[in-house]
Amino acid sequence: MKWKNLLTGTLCASMLLGTLTACGGGASNQPSASPDGASPTVSAETGGGSDEAVTIKVFSNLTDRTTGQGLIEQTLFDNYMAEHSNVTIEVEALDDESYKTKFKAYAAGSSMPDLVNIWCSPSFLDEVVAANILAELDPNDYADYSFNEGSLDGVTYDGKLYGLPRNTDVLGFYYNKDLFAQYNLEIPETWDDLLIAAQTFQDAGIIPVAMDGQDKWPLAHFINCMAGTISGGDTYSIMLNSVKTGDYSDPVWNTVVTEAVAQAPVLFQTGFETTDYATAMNLFTNGQAAMFFMGSWEMSMSPDFEVGYFTMPDVDGDGEGVIGAYNGGGYAVSASSQVKDAAIDLLNYMFEPENWSKLSWENGVCMSAQDFSAYLTGSETGLQTDIINCLNNASGITGMTYNDLGSSEYKTVCEDSTVEVMSGMISIDDYFANLASIVP
Repeated sequence: MKWKNLLTGTLCASMLLGTLTACGGGASNQPSASPDGASPTVSAETGGGSDEAVTIKVFSNLTDRTTGQGLIEQTLFDNYMAEHSNVTIEVEALDDESYKTKFKAYAAGSSMPDLVNIWCSPSFLDEVVAANILAELDPNDYADYSFNEGSLDGVTYDGKLYGLPRNTDVLGFYYNKDLFAQYNLEIPETWDDLLIAAQTFQDAGIIPVAMDGQDKWPLAHFINCMAGTISGGDTYSIMLNSVKTGDYSDPVWNTVVTEAVAQAPVLFQTGFETTDYATAMNLFTNGQAAMFFMGSWEMSMSPDFEVGYFTMPDVDGDGEGVIGAYNGGGYAVSASSQVKDAAIDLLNYMFEPENWSKLSWENGVCMSAQDFSAYLTGSETGLQTDIINCLNNASGITGMTYNDLGSSEYKTVCEDSTVEVMSGMISIDDYFANLASIVP
């Protein structure tokens, strides 16, 4: 992925200000329909085809169809149907955990929907690809789609392409600029700076960092980001080697886990281990927390105060390291689909550069896994500017986080153990023993 040169000449011209798992509401199971009110539009030409009526069933983890990525997805479906009068798109949408549970049920049966959301990680895809659940795609179809270098690696197995990544996801801290200014705090550049800021907010009765501990994976991402500031470009290989061999003797592991466990009471809210995604985010947007640790997919948030963004401060203080970033969610087509060609055509339409990539950026929703430099408007929000600067100024990225580098069994044990060690339920030695117990 060209994280260093993601945006080139257009960035310099337009960024005059100084320069990617989303959660939603309840489940839906309904034919696709335009959300009420204004929505983004696209103009794209796709190939013709038979006039025979076709129904494409979509299984999505984007439950909110009126804002954020769900709105972009829904808009593209609506536009596709407007251009293909014989096509009906039916969407079933569930939140992440419910989605994964039902995906397994679909995979065990014979009624897998035609177009499905996927996570571009071994913990989700390895078993799915091995079970021949996903249709192979033709890489030549995407030669002109401007996918960033390396972004297709997570959906490629034995040289065959099985999906398309949706976003480039950056991990870091959303922060309340008003609160930072009120307490004369600068953006933390080192781990010690972060702890000083955290203690300042603690003393003022303000939660330093709102943390979603109930979903568990954010805590693993937090630790992975810490490791990135120490191990730099070697982070991914160190993490992958540990997951594959069960050997967690590299010093970075003990350093980051020990420090994360020790400082959790200073950094996070009381009861963070039982706080869910929405509640953690609300603590931040309601002004009860000064920071919120989460991915760039929440860049469209707009509370009643100005929001900024920074990535994990330097833990070892050497001024080197990489930021937490990877390609997360995406789409694939069911191998058993009775309308496979139509589903692939819809998928290809969605990722024509002027569709997903353009709309997601112009609407301030996320950064696509494609080069979107042509779609910079010059009127990006401050939050968009902060996030793209984090990516462009980074010396490198961590790649996929360690909780997603093994099997689905490893992911479960890893995430359960991470919340347990961070909340003091198990020892650090037991944590590594649990992780080492699951190897391929």
